[in-house]
Amino acid sequence: MNLDIKLHKGDLPDHLTLGDNISVDCEFMGLNVERDKLCLVQISTGKNDAHIIKLNRENYHAPNLKKILLNKKINKIFHYARADLLFIKKYLKINVENINCTKIMSKIARSYSDKHGLKDLIKEFTGNDINKSLQSSDFGGDLTEKQLNYCAKDVIYLHKIFDELKKILVREKRYDLYAEAIGFVQVRVNLDLASFTSDIWSH
Repeated sequence: MNLDIKLHKGDLPDHLTLGDNISVDCEFMGLNVERDKLCLVQISTGKNDAHIIKLNRENYHAPNLKKILLNKKINKIFHYARADLLFIKKYLKINVENINCTKIMSKIARSYSDKHGLKDLIKEFTGNDINKSLQSSDFGGDLTEKQLNYCAKDVIYLHKIFDELKKILVREKRYDLYAEAIGFVQVRVNLDLASFTSDIWSH
């Protein structure tokens, strides 16, 4: 597969048109939002392309990226939106609008499986077996070609996965339940920021 990968320093270029349906993923220095900074945001239009934004971690000045993430008319497909939205809110200081999450979709749609990772969904719905070994690599420095390819593959399949999961949700009459669940994600992010990381609904 030939991927069209573009690396942008600091922000997306002016006047770049991405359409109204994009997939989004992020890379961090670790999973502790108070300690580990947001390094990259990658975006795909679903056409084997990836725009990888290497953020300025001194000021996180990225007005073009923020404008797209705040645009309510643009559907944004994440996988495990909870983590990405948490880091985006902490470091870019915004709440992303109009979001979907393939992990939540999978947990509600694919009750026949207990495997809801991106690698599993890519394998089931596209037939591709991706390598996730670079998931725990250093995204804060100069990026290698392998890292860029890894980042691209985290977003290029999400449109297909989203479409297939939506079909199952509609068929099984669970789409309304998913819509209610995804509406809670921003609240879940706020709870994470307030250090309520456990399940507040548990006994």
